[in-house]
Amino acid sequence: MKVLVIGSGGREHALVWKLAESPLVEKIWCAPGNGGIATEAICLPVEASDREGLVALAERLRPDLTVIGPELPLVEGVSDALRARNLAVVGPSQIAAQLEGSKLFAKHFLLRHGIPTARMLGEFLRPDEAYAALPGLQYPVVVKADGLAAGKGVLLAHSAAEAKDFITRAMLIEEFGPGGKRMLIEEALEGDELSFIIVTDGDKYGVLPATRDHKRIFDGNRGPNTGGMGAYSSDQLMSAELRAAIEAQIVEPTLRGLLSDGIRYQGFLYIGLMLDKDGPKVLEFNCRLGDPETQAILARVDFDLAQAMANLAARRFRPEEWKWKPGASACIVISSVGYPGKFATGKPIRGLTGTGGDPGVKILHAGTRRHGDAFLTSGGRVLGVTAYCMDLPSALGKAYAAASQIRFDGMHYRSDIGGAGLAQSAGD
Repeated sequence: MKVLVIGSGGREHALVWKLAESPLVEKIWCAPGNGGIATEAICLPVEASDREGLVALAERLRPDLTVIGPELPLVEGVSDALRARNLAVVGPSQIAAQLEGSKLFAKHFLLRHGIPTARMLGEFLRPDEAYAALPGLQYPVVVKADGLAAGKGVLLAHSAAEAKDFITRAMLIEEFGPGGKRMLIEEALEGDELSFIIVTDGDKYGVLPATRDHKRIFDGNRGPNTGGMGAYSSDQLMSAELRAAIEAQIVEPTLRGLLSDGIRYQGFLYIGLMLDKDGPKVLEFNCRLGDPETQAILARVDFDLAQAMANLAARRFRPEEWKWKPGASACIVISSVGYPGKFATGKPIRGLTGTGGDPGVKILHAGTRRHGDAFLTSGGRVLGVTAYCMDLPSALGKAYAAASQIRFDGMHYRSDIGGAGLAQSAGD
């Protein structure tokens, strides 16, 4: 089997890592990939934002399977274009990907189908309309840019001034590009967040291990939102009762709602949840695997990922194939100082062999490039140090031990990833 992976981040490195373990796979291409991926796959210089270039590349390579990692090519309809050329692909259609591509599309979908979510306080096409609504709101509220914003288009606003500043940045300064042309304001929910990801053919589905992401840049959940500074997965994150409630109240109504709207969803569906006092509620949908959740999840793979994905793409999906190791995993994201704002690149990275040969530890690259035999930083999120073990304290210990061996100028990572999970483990 020859496989094409689209994307350039830590999620895509994790996919390449686990796809390469399959005895069925003889070649993996990645477009565009990164410095670390280049050691395990053939990287090709086509950006994930280049729809026409990706389609032309797939036509030339004729891969047996294409796996689309990031949201932009899905929202741009790359999966539809590949299927139209009789190429097997894992990833939802363009219309299905609107669940992530438009927060207003997703919110109206949730409300129309009676799926638990935060109350909508307003949607706005013009900044003056949004400004006019702010004095009458009870704070805090959540303000969201409608379109794609690389994980940075959501603000928990504690005052009208904070909300107005965010709306100005999105709608007038166009900080998020076209993604900020429309705005949504909704009530703020309180509780614990949970990343609940399924894989589905539109009818049947399988549940991936529950994970918890850490969005803020600094310890203690302080500072601006990022694409994710770390994630952990453990068997204690979700009880059987909670899983049953999420499936009955959210997953199954979502799949039924999509089918009733004439949309057959194939691929990964990320459901961001808030576990509040009334039960689980949907914060957001993503039409793909999360990052860095993927790194933690795939560390627990106990099946042939390439075979299972090929079956999904060929409409032979068998949820029972998707089996997971018991225990726990963690991913510690190492970023460049300044991220998610401005940051320097081109910094040499040292200590990448500091895993001590432990097969339970994997350093996954996100923002790196090769320069001869060296690796240099090339992005905000640079590395994801990932570890698996039978319990969460051991998995976190392994990940942090490996992270402590890595060095580059302006390196930053949080020291409290998995803290809530450790507290829960101690309580148990």
